[in-house]
Amino acid sequence: MKAVSAPSPTGATPEPGAAQVTGTHDSPPATHLPRATYRLQLHRDFPFAAAQKALPYLARLGVTDVYLSPIWASTPGSTHGYDVTDHAAINPELGGMAGLRRLAARARDLGLSLIVDFVPNHMGIQGGHNPYWEDVLTHGQASRYAHFFDISWQPLKRALEGKVMLPLLGDQYGRVLERGELKLEREGGRFFLRYWERRLPMSPRSLALLLSEVAPRLAQSVGESARSELASIARSAASLPRSTSPDLTDEDRAGRAQEMEVMARRLDVLAEASGPVRSALDAVVAAYNADPARLDTLVSEQNYRLAFWKVAAEEINYRRFFDINDLAALRMEDPRVFAWAHGLLFELLRDGTVQGVRLDHTDGLYDPAGYFQALQLGAAEALGRAPAGAGQGGAALDRGELPLYVVAEKILEPGEHLPQAWAIHGTTGYDFLAQLGGVFVDAGAEEEMTSIYRRFTGDREGYGEQLYRGKQLIQRVSLPGEVNVLAERLEALAETDLGARDFTLSTVRAALREVIATFPVYRTYIRADGSREPGDDAKIAHAVRDAKAHNRQDGSPLDPSVFDYLHSVLTLQAPDEDTRAAYARFTLKFQQLTGPVTAKGAEDTAFYRYARLLSLNEVGGDPALFGTPPRDFHAAARERAERWPHAMLAGSTHDTKRGEDTRARISVLSEMPQTWSAYLSAWLPVLRALQTRTDLGLAPSLTGIYTLLQNALGAYPLDGHLEGFTGRLNDYMLKASREAKLSTSWAAPDEDYEAALAALVSGLLADERFCAGLAELHGRISPYGAQNGLSAALVRLTAPGVPDTYQGAEGWNQSLVDPDNRRPVDYARLGRVVGRLEKKHDVDVARTLLGNYEDGGVKVMLTWAALRARQAHRELFAHGRYRPIEAGKYLLAFAREHGDEVAVTVAPRLTFSLTREKTPWALGETWGNRRLSLPAGTYENALTGETLRVRGGNVPVAKVLENFPAALLLKR
Repeated sequence: MKAVSAPSPTGATPEPGAAQVTGTHDSPPATHLPRATYRLQLHRDFPFAAAQKALPYLARLGVTDVYLSPIWASTPGSTHGYDVTDHAAINPELGGMAGLRRLAARARDLGLSLIVDFVPNHMGIQGGHNPYWEDVLTHGQASRYAHFFDISWQPLKRALEGKVMLPLLGDQYGRVLERGELKLEREGGRFFLRYWERRLPMSPRSLALLLSEVAPRLAQSVGESARSELASIARSAASLPRSTSPDLTDEDRAGRAQEMEVMARRLDVLAEASGPVRSALDAVVAAYNADPARLDTLVSEQNYRLAFWKVAAEEINYRRFFDINDLAALRMEDPRVFAWAHGLLFELLRDGTVQGVRLDHTDGLYDPAGYFQALQLGAAEALGRAPAGAGQGGAALDRGELPLYVVAEKILEPGEHLPQAWAIHGTTGYDFLAQLGGVFVDAGAEEEMTSIYRRFTGDREGYGEQLYRGKQLIQRVSLPGEVNVLAERLEALAETDLGARDFTLSTVRAALREVIATFPVYRTYIRADGSREPGDDAKIAHAVRDAKAHNRQDGSPLDPSVFDYLHSVLTLQAPDEDTRAAYARFTLKFQQLTGPVTAKGAEDTAFYRYARLLSLNEVGGDPALFGTPPRDFHAAARERAERWPHAMLAGSTHDTKRGEDTRARISVLSEMPQTWSAYLSAWLPVLRALQTRTDLGLAPSLTGIYTLLQNALGAYPLDGHLEGFTGRLNDYMLKASREAKLSTSWAAPDEDYEAALAALVSGLLADERFCAGLAELHGRISPYGAQNGLSAALVRLTAPGVPDTYQGAEGWNQSLVDPDNRRPVDYARLGRVVGRLEKKHDVDVARTLLGNYEDGGVKVMLTWAALRARQAHRELFAHGRYRPIEAGKYLLAFAREHGDEVAVTVAPRLTFSLTREKTPWALGETWGNRRLSLPAGTYENALTGETLRVRGGNVPVAKVLENFPAALLLKR
């Protein structure tokens, strides 16, 4: 993939052009590397102007970069921006280009840089707002943008050949027609099909069919010139090249689009000038709308096939983002698509508006490694830093000369490593988030917590079984169309192999499902030339071995040799070069499917089914792993320091299932299993009384109730303000139950179950006995959950990497899954806290804030102080080596060392167990005679301003944590 620059502009019928951005650099700048980022979620109620107002506060907080959610034009009203409708335009709802420039200018004035979230995998196609998709619907394969989207134009279903399936109808197609819900409309010289609020474009060739019925309806008084013009337009429409013509050139496609515009203008002029022509056109429209059979004839002439939305999963013929019909996947491996999609981004880099990029869902790309290289080469050219020979013969940049700061959203399974050759600076931090979160779980309580969960819910299945079943379900219910396309390709390959030609389509489909369901990672990274990442072959072999085992457990319905054949295809073991190339094409497509199946099967299914300890059910984590031993955390941190020192470190994101402090509180349950069990027993009579008996049993399920109780405890507001809490939990539980897909789902909502669920949530939070117990348990865990939150924040802000603070998470973040985690942030209040710290910050202030920890000021203080330390010791935190400090069971401690500079992080863990609930905070004498090994010298605690002198190579922990339950010691 070679980076070039030729973006197309936005508009109803986009034409080739260039984004209107200018700017140059006098000399090539050095690569910008952020030291600390802050994520802002932009939408029309929090646009660029609102973000601009928050910038002074963020600068005072101490971050270096503002990390923006997608800024590109997206579906109107989008609350997240990931449904991009035009990569070549800035979202007008956010303030457009002018608003972005004002934001960037103000950021520069304050010494801040901008990182933008870029979405290379897909586009939003909902509601007719994407001009490129609308052009494809209009012209089909003859569209100038047909190559943008990953569409199977020759699917197994013959009725879809040459068409795009549009699963947007609310009922069967025939019923929709009979009810008159689908209508023909005319606007000037254009015709459209309308289904409720959705207006669909029509093929220009169908204009000939419509106009052929206009002439007979013209009054005798209509002159010859009008009749001739009408006939001429009809001939022009009829003579357009067919969209399915195999020999269409780019010139043909452009000419077809231009001719359509000309015809529309001519017909518009004619209709405006002639009342009889206008009346005849409207009469034809009315006639079609009055006759469903005639309207069906017209609809069948279009380049799309309208369908009931429920058939999408099985028959859809365009690749989607996961199973979302309104997000169509892009063919970013096509250099033309890459050039268009990145043209504006490169201009923003060139003129200094943007300094870094976060990449969304890169596992969905055909060739992630090739994409990263193309992105860096394009950025190098934009920034005037292109190395000699770049873009020629596949010249690549090595990690040491990357011109653009790039982090990629990549979920790493436990033990999986980020490919070293990727031209990025690391991940967005989900791996770190999971590793750190596990530190605050007491691994020794696994057996007891598992027993409590099983006794309460009756669920005996482990997470592995839930994951396997979830991935199988997703393949059968959510993504069967994508599996079918792969199966058809595999069967075609098998037809050319004498040893595999007898494998039927159903056989290879079943084998594919088994291998995907047992795949141990999101995807492998085999490339078209056969190169691959170390371990890819082993991962494939692992999946095939497990698939065979499942097949044996099921009574061996499949011949084991089909798995051997699939293994040879996926590892490109071919008898000749042509076959190897065919295997590679299949494998690259296979790799694009395993990620979505795993994400949907795990994060959006199994995570909501398996509820043993919900703080572990987080993006990037594995709920089967009960906690992270400190030695494992240290090993991962040391590796990150050596290999990925600029990777992002996340605590909360827009995608996390729960906010960092919600998880921190739930983790305390692992330290008190017997207490937790006692509360469950006390609540059970109330819970049973609130369940509703349905045809399928009691609702909601006990697993659903177990999920509710943990979330209610984790999200219970620390400030005690319960307004809206019932509504938040109701919204969460509805989403959680639908994602679990056990008793209700998004595709098939069960109204009775959902009503029973809402009744239980509302009834439970109105029950005095339950609420008293919940408040009591909340009070018992709160300081220990807060301790976990403070310790986790300190580790994130000082460990190797670039710490990211999600909006508002410098204070307590007790959010639930989106959209709960996108609630407004009170920056004025946070600014006042920082303002007071700027005036005075010492141990007394720290103790006062700790005493009032419920308001979150103490976490703001810790964040502010740690970020100030990072600013004062830039090289230390950017390049300092990582040295674990052995500190016993109840501390996570490490040193960052660079030259003579030393910073020591001391973060307590499992303090409920340590204190035995006798004191809320692990301070002073609580630590007994435990000691911490430190190099001799004088240190200042950045969190309190206290001075600590170390002699003899160690110091009592009681002294380090005498006044505040965490420490960041900076050696003088």
